Amino acid sequence: MNTATTPSGASTPKPAGRTILASTIAKPYVEEVVQEVSKLDFKPKIVGLLANEDPAAKMYASWTAKTCEPLGFEYELRSVGKNELEAALIRANKDDDVHGIMVYFPVFGDSQDTYLQQQISPEKDVEGLNFMYYHNLYHNVRFLDPPHNEQKSLIPCTSLAMVKILEYLGVYNTLLHYGNRLYGKKVLVVNRSEVVGRPLAALLANDGATVYSADVTGIQRFTRGDDLLEQRHKVEDLNSSEYSVEKVAPFCDVIITGVPLENYKFPTEVVSNGTVIINFASCKNFNDDIKMKAGLYVPSIGKVTIAMLLRNLIRLINNRQIRQGRLASN
Repeated sequence: MNTATTPSGASTPKPAGRTILASTIAKPYVEEVVQEVSKLDFKPKIVGLLANEDPAAKMYASWTAKTCEPLGFEYELRSVGKNELEAALIRANKDDDVHGIMVYFPVFGDSQDTYLQQQISPEKDVEGLNFMYYHNLYHNVRFLDPPHNEQKSLIPCTSLAMVKILEYLGVYNTLLHYGNRLYGKKVLVVNRSEVVGRPLAALLANDGATVYSADVTGIQRFTRGDDLLEQRHKVEDLNSSEYSVEKVAPFCDVIITGVPLENYKFPTEVVSNGTVIINFASCKNFNDDIKMKAGLYVPSIGKVTIAMLLRNLIRLINNRQIRQGRLASN
């Protein structure tokens, strides 16, 4: 085993793997966004709507502001009361000077949040959470305008960040055909929220992986079939006596967690040596000893997520320009 010597002279184990920071992964996408913004004759504006006291939401808002301004974007945080949020959304939708809108959830913590999310115009939904984008993700539809296929559909920015991280880490096999590049990979996702966990499982399965999606109710398996002949993924409920996080984890190439609880820690002892480990929760889901098991460990993904949010904004602007060009030519 590799060892290192502490100042006291004692030997401590040295991790065989590496910890990869989100800032390193985000760098080329940030550079891409800067280049795209330089081509525009206006300054893209994002409005963030905050109607809660959630510290994680405030932190995300702060990160977004600090990232946007130096890159050539304008970011405006608007704090509103819960009952004023819908009216604020409608105003932002109608404002031609606003190019992207995001809401920091949870607000009411129930189905009303889903309703409010869907009030954001799909032409300004930088997080890619509109039902139209979800539908396309689940059905593996990658463009908004068949048969032209010029306007790319948006992917929710956290799920998209995860794909870009897995690409950077070499989990995607670029020798395989596009859309099948996770063929043969087994992935465990500990989170099945409608905002991140479930669409992420679908997205990875649509790219060829076998995904075990876990939450407090049990485990589901997302696949496109053993031979990838299916156009889109299918979902199976798995028997809880045969499948659990502890039983599935040792066989997975990648483990992804997003449990929003400070006291939750993924059991290190069930992780196989060399596994790729990624945490997207605002909380720390792994103890430090995970570094002794993980081949590659990404402890947080926030900076990649914000880079994808800005990338989505550029995509929304490009899609709008394509539509306007078609209208002008007709």
